Amino acid sequence: MAAALRAARSPVPVKAGGASGGAAGFAATPRQQAALSRVAVAGNTARRGRGAVRASLFSPKPAVAKDARPTKVQELYVYELNERDRESPAYLRLSAKQTENALGDLVPFTNKVYSGSLDKRLGITAGICILIQHVPERNGDRYEAIYSFYFGDYGHISVQGPYLTYEESYLAVTGGSGVFEGAYGQVKLNQIVFPFKIFYTFYLKGIPDLPRELLCTPVPPSPTVEATPAAKAGEPHACVKNFTN
Repeated sequence: MAAALRAARSPVPVKAGGASGGAAGFAATPRQQAALSRVAVAGNTARRGRGAVRASLFSPKPAVAKDARPTKVQELYVYELNERDRESPAYLRLSAKQTENALGDLVPFTNKVYSGSLDKRLGITAGICILIQHVPERNGDRYEAIYSFYFGDYGHISVQGPYLTYEESYLAVTGGSGVFEGAYGQVKLNQIVFPFKIFYTFYLKGIPDLPRELLCTPVPPSPTVEATPAAKAGEPHACVKNFTN
């Protein structure tokens, strides 16, 4: 019995580099071996944890999603013609100066819109201008304009910005509907004969390719431009479907 107890208390030799991590020639009891194993497991866990932290801290950031809207610029040419048959424009003198144009005067308007080739009726414009500055030395005015172009079943384009009666100006495209949903960009306003003849060049972005029916080679702007008789009459082959009148 005594010999058996001495054998149980005898240290167990452990080889160098073993799981217990002991050095060469070191002997450990079973209790010491268990303790060393627990320390080794804890160390491995800590190292794995530090690795995960480092990976999370230094891993590359996810890429930020870019604007998926098309950025190609598409040009659209249209004429706005006041044919004196819509009681437009209506000039409302709201300023204190009743004898001349002055800040605060309002000009609601609506005119007919034709393709740049003047052979197709597209619809109408509809909006309002607020007089910002009378410019007598230029024999004209500066307005802030908010209005829309309607293209029948194709939808509409909304614009806002300066409307100068004495020179070209650029307005912002603020949005649209139908095929113009999500449109942005700008439009150049070429004042031909105020307030009867205006030529517009739209520079549209953010939309798919425009329908072929809306594309054309424009007639050069001049004071003598007129829509074709068929377009004026709204004949089926000379207008877009369900154009706004």
